[in-house]
Amino acid sequence: MASFKFKNVFLNDYYTLCYKNDFTNHFKFNYVFNDYYFGCKTLEKAEVKMQNTVLNNLIKNNLIKYSNIDLVVGGDLSNQISFTNYNMQYFNIPFLGTYSACATFVENIIILASLLENNFIKNGISLTSSHNLNSEKQFRFPIEYGSYKPIRTTITATGAVGALLARNGKIKIESATVGNVINSTIKDVFDMGGVMAPAAANTIAKHLKDLNRSVDYYDLILTGDLGACGKNILKEILEIKYKIHLKKYNDAGVLLYNMNNEKAKSGASGPTVLPLVLFSKILNQKKYKKILIVGTGSLHTPVMVNQKNTIPSIAHAVSLEVEN
Repeated sequence: MASFKFKNVFLNDYYTLCYKNDFTNHFKFNYVFNDYYFGCKTLEKAEVKMQNTVLNNLIKNNLIKYSNIDLVVGGDLSNQISFTNYNMQYFNIPFLGTYSACATFVENIIILASLLENNFIKNGISLTSSHNLNSEKQFRFPIEYGSYKPIRTTITATGAVGALLARNGKIKIESATVGNVINSTIKDVFDMGGVMAPAAANTIAKHLKDLNRSVDYYDLILTGDLGACGKNILKEILEIKYKIHLKKYNDAGVLLYNMNNEKAKSGASGPTVLPLVLFSKILNQKKYKKILIVGTGSLHTPVMVNQKNTIPSIAHAVSLEVEN
């Protein structure tokens, strides 16, 4: 069984950094900026600095010394997770690098929660970032090319997020489900929602079955970055294949961007989307006590796509309980 429960693991604190553009909703981010270069000479150095800013502020806000952080688990969308690697060279902290595409943040949480549950560490930080211009350049076409983007396209969000896990706090990590790699049979690099929806459906169904729960158990099920198109596909797959009707459900990619703006296309994507929405909107509303977050990731590379291969995907789920 790929689902398991935790007894004494909590999200203790978090820090969010986000680029504000003309279709980003008004969220309460910890840090907002409007320069893609973030004061740096290159976009690559900008994303490294974004991560550096998040990690430094999260540690400073909790009055923790670097030597007292047991572990950082982090990753991004770049080749060899290079931005996270370059950032971590400035910190004398043990580090595990992860890549699960846009499901990376949730995978990090699962790894850290497992280590905390078994008393291998006393605390740890989940770290991730994404940058619109860096991601587009790597996975599709540089923005400067002005290439056509169909309505099903999701647009990579620019931001960074860090979360501190410990054995105390008000947001309990109650359980988790590790997903399987699912082949979507889709070859379209613009259709990330369609690519990832089957994996999200598989993980949600597995989570509910493994833990003997119905969808009514949760006040909210929040997927990562399927976007408007992928959100509808997910609901159809769950109803037709698994006989599950989603009631209290939304997608972070749809919530982060103003979908009334045609520039937003199908919504936001990237590993930062889910935690940005969770920490800067959902938890601030204080009306959700049981939340299932489902990180979704497309596991493709430009080389494999150019060779006309279909695109595999994955989804991981974590159940949160917000204590009064």
